[in-house]
Amino acid sequence: MTTTPPGEHGRRLGLGGVRWPTLEDEPPLVLVPLGSLEQHGPHLPLATDSMVACAATRAVARRLAAAGVRVLVAPTLAYGASGEHEDFPGTISIGHEALWLQLVELGRSACRWARGLVLVNGHGGNVATVVDAVTRLRDEGRPVAWTGCALAGDAHAGRTETSLLRHLSPWSVRVDLAEVGATEPIEELMPRLRGVGVRTVSPNGILGDATGSTAEEGRRLFEDLVERLFREISLLDVGDEGRLRSARPAGARR
Repeated sequence: MTTTPPGEHGRRLGLGGVRWPTLEDEPPLVLVPLGSLEQHGPHLPLATDSMVACAATRAVARRLAAAGVRVLVAPTLAYGASGEHEDFPGTISIGHEALWLQLVELGRSACRWARGLVLVNGHGGNVATVVDAVTRLRDEGRPVAWTGCALAGDAHAGRTETSLLRHLSPWSVRVDLAEVGATEPIEELMPRLRGVGVRTVSPNGILGDATGSTAEEGRRLFEDLVERLFREISLLDVGDEGRLRSARPAGARR
């Protein structure tokens, strides 16, 4: 009788750990987590978006594999379009043009052997570029779609993301440094954010209120996120702008 070494199941779901002959007979669905390297207030790590996207994608992949789907998770793309955060040290943004080119070339290459590609985006600043890249790839006839890790709550480094990180990576969160940032609705803040950047709007980099977070709230948020992503990727029902939908409208055809 053989046993699976600890962690082996997770490694088998990582694209970087497989050998090419295993991909020839049964092309996989490939999931690509997208994140950023940008400030997340004084209390959260720069890689917050990447950490959330990677954790959610891997959790979804485990559920899909248990349901019989041949799926692999590509290494996380950890640099995104974060120009609005560049006034804060530590932020590294590659900009929209470089991100677009990276996504398009990644999709073109992966679709030569994968049965499909799903981008799982964890950073709101990437969305416009992701939509443009996926639209180009789909226009070229490639089976590519995207989904996101957005959750209801405050916009950036507030209670929502702080709770998520306290659940996923509690050692990375400095709860004692959590603060209140700019608390106006994101719809009101967005014109200023685009015009002058985050630091002018919120000197501590928080859009929301980072106090009052809990790991338990983070657990519930994460479970809800994984459940939604699982439904979307199981259906593979592609809607407007190449985004996956959780359920098809009544009467709609696949």
